[in-house]
Amino acid sequence: MSDNVKGLSVVLTNYEAEILSDWIKEQSAALRRAGGAMKDTELRDQCAEFLRLLRTAAQGGQVENLDGPKWNDVREMLGNISRSRGLQGFSPSETASFVFSMKRPLFVQIRREFGKDAEALADTTWLATELLDKLGLYTTEVHQKAREEVILRQQQEMLELSTPVVKIWDGILALPMIGTLDSTRTQVVMESLLQRIVDTGSGIAIIDITGVPTVDTLTAQHLLKTVTAARLMGAECIISGIRPQIAQTIVHLGVDLGDVTTKATLADALVVALERTGRAVKRVQTASKGA
Repeated sequence: MSDNVKGLSVVLTNYEAEILSDWIKEQSAALRRAGGAMKDTELRDQCAEFLRLLRTAAQGGQVENLDGPKWNDVREMLGNISRSRGLQGFSPSETASFVFSMKRPLFVQIRREFGKDAEALADTTWLATELLDKLGLYTTEVHQKAREEVILRQQQEMLELSTPVVKIWDGILALPMIGTLDSTRTQVVMESLLQRIVDTGSGIAIIDITGVPTVDTLTAQHLLKTVTAARLMGAECIISGIRPQIAQTIVHLGVDLGDVTTKATLADALVVALERTGRAVKRVQTASKGA
């Protein structure tokens, strides 16, 4: 263990109470400025636990390598704090301030310990600065990753909600689509449709694209992939919602829908689906009031 690391370890051990008290004050002030809400007991417990783990890790003498096993507990705690604060709405900088706000309380005690030794004061201060900077950046990375995971999960949930597969008759499913059809959404659509075909044993699926704003070559290919996958599961697909503009675009692009049945409206597609399943819809004559 180098003399600088020993010096930092001595400061963290001998002045733990003073550092903790001043650090909590720094944190409380930062939270008030940011408008954050956190119980005093929760904040004190987090600070005390982190200071204890930091002291223990520093005593191991491997301050330069924060990826080492002696820093596992420190990284785990910072990761938990970063993720929880991210879910609470804290920004990356507000989350990183948990570590960075410790600098001044720690530097005060380093100066108190090594005030008469300029070289030791400078070296220990620089070591502490590098250490806290690395730990602060680590919290930012974890916070950003946690936020990205939340966003991806929300996007996935929105995709699933925007592609409902509805059973509209025995053996007949309908998949109304709204918005742009890209590769990611195609995968969700395909999985949802195939699963519903298995669950219901349906033989016909109507894919309604009335809510799809434009159809290009890529969109048409995605539709054909979905139709092919459904056929492999034993179900035939009918594409409805073919507006005049979309029909002209498909012809202009030279897209071959093959033997896929297409209809202008969902109602027309339903009539075809009923006919293929041996059913028909007819108007029932109601009795007049005077009869």
